[in-house]
Amino acid sequence: MLRNFKAFAHKFIMLASTGAILSSGLPRQERPDDTQKKIETACVQRSAGISNERQAIKMPSQKSFRTKQKLAKAQKQNRPIPQWIRLRTGNTIRYNAKRRHWRKTRLGI
Repeated sequence: MLRNFKAFAHKFIMLASTGAILSSGLPRQERPDDTQKKIETACVQRSAGISNERQAIKMPSQKSFRTKQKLAKAQKQNRPIPQWIRLRTGNTIRYNAKRRHWRKTRLGI
């Protein structure tokens, strides 16, 4: 078993040093020409940033722009009052009475 591995490793090193092995690890002569061309074009496309998968998939967005705006507004409103408001109002406004918890109260959008 070890003798076979040593023979394989020696052959692999010899082929790699001559440039007869591709990045996948298989010798060039074991591949058909069509497969070799496909691999080379795929490598060129990948390096150029061209992806067939991205071009084929075209889906609409899940939420509309209107819904996104409402969610953004609700996110901005859902915060504690600033400290300077407590100082300015003489501590009559102490907390945000309309504060909403994400699990207890829903937005109803």
